[in-house]
Amino acid sequence: MELLTETYKGKIALVLSCYDRLILTGTMPEISYSQGMTSYMYNNEVKIFDYQRFAEPFKDAIRANAERIAKEHGIEIEFIRKSGLRKESIVSEKIKQRGDHPGIVHIISAMEGCNTYKPWHDKTTGKTFLKSDQSKCLHYYFYFIDPQVGLGYVRVPTWCPFRLQVYINGHNLLAAELKKAGIKYTMIDNAFDYIEHVDRAQELSDNISMEKLHRKLDEFAWQFCPVYKDFNLRYHWSVMQAEYATDIVFKKQDDLQLIYDELIATAIHTVKPENIATFLGHKLDPRYQGEVGNNYHVRIEGSRIKHTMGSVSIKMYDKFSKILRIETTSNDISFFKHFREVVHRDGSTSYEMAPLKKNIYSLSFLTDNLKASNKRYLEFISAFDNKEVGRKRLEKITESKIDNNRNYKGFNFFSADDLAILIAITRGEFNINGFRNKNLQKLLGFTGSKISRLIKRLKVHGLIKKANDSYKYYMTKIGKETIIMAEKIKELVLVPAYCY
Repeated sequence: MELLTETYKGKIALVLSCYDRLILTGTMPEISYSQGMTSYMYNNEVKIFDYQRFAEPFKDAIRANAERIAKEHGIEIEFIRKSGLRKESIVSEKIKQRGDHPGIVHIISAMEGCNTYKPWHDKTTGKTFLKSDQSKCLHYYFYFIDPQVGLGYVRVPTWCPFRLQVYINGHNLLAAELKKAGIKYTMIDNAFDYIEHVDRAQELSDNISMEKLHRKLDEFAWQFCPVYKDFNLRYHWSVMQAEYATDIVFKKQDDLQLIYDELIATAIHTVKPENIATFLGHKLDPRYQGEVGNNYHVRIEGSRIKHTMGSVSIKMYDKFSKILRIETTSNDISFFKHFREVVHRDGSTSYEMAPLKKNIYSLSFLTDNLKASNKRYLEFISAFDNKEVGRKRLEKITESKIDNNRNYKGFNFFSADDLAILIAITRGEFNINGFRNKNLQKLLGFTGSKISRLIKRLKVHGLIKKANDSYKYYMTKIGKETIIMAEKIKELVLVPAYCY
């Protein structure tokens, strides 16, 4: 199947995949849960009901540290009372005033929700301990421009257990690597619109050092939340949210806009829940109870379509009407799997496909999953963009074919049975794991012999192929492209005409 990037190669300046938005969290595992904090206080001979008095000095120390940093950089800490006020807008104005040179940009404070503990005495057991609780405390947002990670922030709560939140952007991480390698580039916001050596840039993006990132995060903790040193503990860093973008940068805005509206319209009508599962490397289990669906949204900058499956989503939108961005976002990276060592409860280990761990070192493995997700989506939209080829193939599969002196009729897209067959074999789980005769029997309600004849008919027309040494069948690339085109015609032409 010819991808969009090949079809419009002459009109495309560059194609690049890299992380975009990254939100990382820092916790001290030993005290990040109530039992752990209880043990810490007992071990340090602090009474449980003295917890408030124990935590108060740390709050004062964080406040004093924020005031010291503000004074050193000639900044006034800005307290925000309105919850709806966008911090990013405030920081953008500050950057316009000060420029984009490295250093502290601004410090914002706000009263926000936080995890904390409260003392508790159980009269039944006679035990005194800390219970988890929700409260509000003062938070500081330290906005910075760092030579390694660019613009970002560290969110620091003033109350135990001091769970940090760090925002950085993968495009800025890559920009620092390009600068270090002497590769020229230009950026519009958080997107590259020119890179001197694109292949080398992609290589650098695929090999961002997690060790260097870890050291930088430790540096932020040291600078903005120094009280953790009093606990004689270290921060552990995990991934809260990760966005991975594939940018197809067109040379001219007009070139993208010629195809963009149709891409969006077709995706809205043809992407089904099982397709979303396929993009994300999953099959749609009938027992799945999470959110799956499409959302179309028109923004000031352009239109966007978003497909969701629980904690993960895929978006497509035009950035500055020049960049076609496909972006997979994960709010729980354990949604994805990779081959790794698994430690079992009995202490034994085995190597198997298992959910990604949430620590930052999983970002390297997550890259492969998210890049593959973007590529599968690109393949899908490329199939229904190629109109002429798609129409010719549609014509071919509607015609009868002879194989071994037997006639196999073509597929009629006005026939409910034929359309049901074609739609059935595009299901997400079949794209990943293939299908058997019994799978189609269950879906279509046909007998085994009738399904056998249908499978032969699909093979003769080149829509499916048999896997080696098995009774599994998979759709061919031609099959995917042709059936997507048929679905597009049904949803965008036949259905609206019928309704009208």
